[in-house]
Amino acid sequence: MQRKKQLTNIKIPVDPGPAGWEAILPSRKPFAELTQDIEADYLVIGAGFAGLSAARRLVQLQPDAQIVVLEGKKVAEGPAGRNTGFMIDLPHDLASDDYAGSADNDRRQTAMNRAAIDFARQTAEEYNMPSEAFNPCGKTNAAATAKGLNHNADYARHLDLLDEPYQLLDAKDMREKTGINYYQGGLWTPGTAMLQPALYIRELASGLQKKESLELFESSPVIRLKQKGHKWLASTPKGSVLAGKVILAVNGLVERFGYFQKRLMHVFTYASMTRALSPFECKALGGEANWAFTPADPMGSTVRRISGIGGDRLIVRNRFTYDPSMEVSGSCLSSVAETHIEAFHARFPILNRVEMEYCWGGRLCLSLNNVFALGEVEEGVYSACCQNGLGTAKGTIAGIIAAEQATATEVESSLIKDYQAEPAPQKLWPIPMMWLGANGYMRLKEWRAGKEF
Repeated sequence: MQRKKQLTNIKIPVDPGPAGWEAILPSRKPFAELTQDIEADYLVIGAGFAGLSAARRLVQLQPDAQIVVLEGKKVAEGPAGRNTGFMIDLPHDLASDDYAGSADNDRRQTAMNRAAIDFARQTAEEYNMPSEAFNPCGKTNAAATAKGLNHNADYARHLDLLDEPYQLLDAKDMREKTGINYYQGGLWTPGTAMLQPALYIRELASGLQKKESLELFESSPVIRLKQKGHKWLASTPKGSVLAGKVILAVNGLVERFGYFQKRLMHVFTYASMTRALSPFECKALGGEANWAFTPADPMGSTVRRISGIGGDRLIVRNRFTYDPSMEVSGSCLSSVAETHIEAFHARFPILNRVEMEYCWGGRLCLSLNNVFALGEVEEGVYSACCQNGLGTAKGTIAGIIAAEQATATEVESSLIKDYQAEPAPQKLWPIPMMWLGANGYMRLKEWRAGKEF
C-alpha cells in the first residue's frame, strides 16, 4: 500500500457545526502547539480514540521510549468529540437490518470490542475520570413500530445463538425509562459503555501528557510526511518531528497522506443537542435522568438523555450523507437540523418549547468490505484507520493493534488476541457512481425506517 508520490500541503477538512459535547464542558488550559524541531522514537498523528489509545499502549509497552502525539485541531473538537458516545460490545453492523452478522465473526468482533472496553475502563480508572466520561451502564435498542419490534426479536434470537444476555422491554418499561409514549418496546444489553466523548478524550489526553516520556501538541496539523534516511519527518506549520516509527491515527484522512486512496468511503452523520432543561421541564418529562437508545432499525434515530456537566439535555442523532470531499455545506447542516427538530418533537411533544442549542456533523470512514485500513503501509509507517462508523470501540482497537505492530509485540501478549489480519479495503467505484449509489441507498433506508427515524 505504498504511496505513489510524496504529498505536501495535507489539509484537514472543516468540521460542520460546534460539537455540543465539547461546547458544554468548562474551558481548559490548552495543550502546547509544536513550534520547534524535535525527535522521537514514535510519532502518533491524531489524538482521537485511535491515536490516544495507541499512545497509551506504546507507553505500556515501551515506557522509556520518547513518544510524540500531534493533533491538527484542538483536542476533542474533531471527529472523536463528535460521536454519540456508544462504546458497544456486541455486533453492530450498520449495513444490516438488525446489526447482526455471522455467528463466528460476531463472536470474534465481540471479543475485540470487549478488549477495547476493558482498555477504556482501565484508562478511566487510572486517570480518575469523572463517571460520565465512561459509564458501563449498557444500552437499549428502542423500537417505535411493529417492524422495529421484529428487528429486536430477530436480534434477540441472534443473541441467544451467541449465548449473550439481554432483557426485552415492553411499552410500559420504555415509558418509565423515558417519560414518553413513543416507543413500543426495547432490547437492553448490559455490555455497552456510554461515554461523554469529548470529556473522555480530554481526560485521556491530559493523563498521557503527564507521562515524562510523552509530549502531546494540539493545533499542530501535519502538512507533510516524508522519509528521511531510515526515519520519517513530519512537518507542521511551525515545527517538525523526526521519528523512527509513525502511527497514522487519522481515520479517513489517511488518504490525504497517500494511502488507501479510492478505497475509503467518507460519510457524515449528524446530531443535535438541546439546551439545558429547567427543573420544571425535567419534572414534566419524568423518566430517568440518563438513558441511551440506539434505534432498532440501524437507519433510525439514536437518542440519549444526559445529566451532569452542562445540565440535563437530550441528544438526537440521525441522517447520513456520503461526502467524498470530507466537507458539507451550511445548507446541508441546516436541513439536517430541521430533521432533528422534527424527530425531537415527535418524541417529546411535552418539550415543544425546548430548542436545540447545538447541531453538528462528524466524519465517519467506511470500507466496502467492512474492514480496517490497518497495518504497516510503508516501512516504519503504521495505519490505524477506517473504523467503519464505530469510532469509540474500533478506534480503540485500531490504536492498540497499531502500537503492538509498531513495537513487534508477540501475539500472546496482545490485548486484542482475536484480531485477524484482514484484506485491504476494496477499491471504490467512480465517485459519481458512489455518490449516487451511497446517498440514494441511505435515503431509501431512512425512508423505510419510518417512525424509527
